[in-house]
Amino acid sequence: MWELYWGFLSIGARSFGGVLPWAHRVMVEERRWVAPADFAEVLALCQFLPGPNVGNVSIVLGRRWFGALGSIVAFTGLMALPLVWVFALVLLYADFSSVPGVKAVVTGVGIAGGGLFIGTAVKLAKPLARNPWGIALAVSCFGFIALGRVSLFVVLPVALLAGWVAARRSLI
Repeated sequence: MWELYWGFLSIGARSFGGVLPWAHRVMVEERRWVAPADFAEVLALCQFLPGPNVGNVSIVLGRRWFGALGSIVAFTGLMALPLVWVFALVLLYADFSSVPGVKAVVTGVGIAGGGLFIGTAVKLAKPLARNPWGIALAVSCFGFIALGRVSLFVVLPVALLAGWVAARRSLI
C-alpha cells in the first residue's frame, strides 16, 4: 500500500498541468506496474467515466490490486500535493497576475503541457498501430469530432458499438 501511495504521490507531484504523461511514465516505464496495452485499456475505460481520467485510473488500479482501500490510497496519493500547490498558486497568482512575466510563464507551461500530451498520445497509439481496424476507428472518431464537429455524445456510442462488433468478429 505504501508503494501504491508513493507511486501515485510521485505522479501528482510531477504532473502540474498534465497528469497523463507522468502517469504513463511512472506506471508503465518506471515502476512497470502495468503493460502499455493494459494502461491504454484502463485509460480508455476511465475516459468514459465522469471525472478526471487519471484520477479514475488511480481508483480502478488501486481497487484491482488492494480493493476499496487501495482505491482510496491511490487517489489520495495522486491528489495530495496538487491540492496544496493549487491553493498556494491561487494565493500567489492573485497578487501577481498582472505582471507580464507571470503571464508569459503561465502561457509557456500550457504549451509544455500540450507537448507532453501529444507525446503521450503517440506512446498510447503504439499498441494500436499494429491493428488497422483500431487505427481506422480512432481516425474516424477524430475526423467526426474534430473536423466534422459532430457531438461527442453521438460519436462515442457509435464508436463503442463499432469497436464491440469489430472485437466480437476478432478484427480488433
